[in-house]
Amino acid sequence: MIQQYILDIIYIVGAFSFIFGIKLLGKPESAKKGNFIAAVGMALAVFGTIFLYKGENEMHLKNLEWIFGGLIIGSVIGTMMAKRVQMTQMPQMVSFFNGMGGACAALISLVEYHHVMAVDSIDVMPVMETGKAIVIYLGLIIGSISFAGSMLAYLKLDEKIKDKVLPFQQVFNIGLMVVILGIAACSIFGWVAIPNSLYILLAISLLYGVLFVMPIGGADMPVVISLLNSFTGVAAAFGGFLYDNKVMLFGGILVGSAGTLLTVLMCKAMNRSLVNVLIGNFGGGAKKGEARAITGTIKEITKTDAASLMKYSKKVVIVPGYGLAVAQAQHICHELEQQLEANDVEVKYAIHPVAGRMPGHMNVLLAESNVAYEKLMEMDEINPEFKSTDVVLVVGANDVVNPAAKNDPASPIYGMPILNVEEATTIIVMKRSMKAGYAGIENELFYNNKTRMLFGDAKKSLTELVAELKNV
Repeated sequence: MIQQYILDIIYIVGAFSFIFGIKLLGKPESAKKGNFIAAVGMALAVFGTIFLYKGENEMHLKNLEWIFGGLIIGSVIGTMMAKRVQMTQMPQMVSFFNGMGGACAALISLVEYHHVMAVDSIDVMPVMETGKAIVIYLGLIIGSISFAGSMLAYLKLDEKIKDKVLPFQQVFNIGLMVVILGIAACSIFGWVAIPNSLYILLAISLLYGVLFVMPIGGADMPVVISLLNSFTGVAAAFGGFLYDNKVMLFGGILVGSAGTLLTVLMCKAMNRSLVNVLIGNFGGGAKKGEARAITGTIKEITKTDAASLMKYSKKVVIVPGYGLAVAQAQHICHELEQQLEANDVEVKYAIHPVAGRMPGHMNVLLAESNVAYEKLMEMDEINPEFKSTDVVLVVGANDVVNPAAKNDPASPIYGMPILNVEEATTIIVMKRSMKAGYAGIENELFYNNKTRMLFGDAKKSLTELVAELKNV
């Protein structure tokens, strides 16, 4: 009895550590501490369960060698991956880890099904209480979809797989979901005997997860990652129900609700509904001949002229994009900011809700280089200021500054709110080449009369700009 009281206290401490950790994650300067506190709470809950939990017949957990073997192997692999990952690959790692969470939730449902039925084959129709059956089946379905979808998102973010829209894809997806829900309902309520229904659902759910994510790309990938994260949280909460584990239930609810809230907020920031994101194939690339032709000429600028232009400006806004992360140029970008401020130039950063490849990617990247949080301006805050901005420096961003989102109804990114950089007096765009962005379309901004292109690696170009600023 005393052990159970101690375990309950550990679970309460773990739950509060999750809340406090998430609270600290709200600011870059405290995010590291928040992550550590939440991890400590999880570690307490895990080891408390291993040593203090008593299951049926007041028996402690068995097979401790397998449990600790898994903990050690998983910890070593996870630590190595985290140590080696580059900031450019962080979205891929988030998708991968999220997929592992979904897989665990699905496996819990499979194992618990066999445990409840106490049979060696699932050919027998379930004869279990309806509530537990609902939790098991939903945990399997949501966990499987999250696993398959996250793995595909990982491959797409790593550019190993391209966006692909099959004929009648959305109709097929809706049909698959109807089949999944139909089989689940028949199995849970015993309407129709379906042999191996759990494994059939597993296969169909994995297929649905792949087809669900396959056509979505471009600017909508951060939204999808956030949504899949909420799926994993919900699936983990179902596992908490099955095992009557309070901290697992609480953690799953936190992840699920936070992921859902973030998804809704991102959709609101993009002025689009979640349904539109999921069925609109937004950002999946334009079909040949759809988008209107872009007229105008490309104008280049030298690093000396760019440095002079910024040095004698009153206000400069830097727009970071995925190209900044690829070049690992966040530190030198901060140095440029400091050099401009030394010349009495006001500097701010414009952060689009879907800049980068996952929610908050640019914020984390810039916080790593000690950029002050108050200088990171969200889209709604910074857009009214572009008209009073002398120079906008676009570093590796593309689709989030493309005026086609406002001007071209045929464009695949039409309707997405963008950073209104074209309203500034001068726009300097730093890019390696004229290659299209993640949405696969040309950018009208590059042909604007106020735009000057500065080609080259972002880190090298910024380094040279800093040197020029010191000499001008």
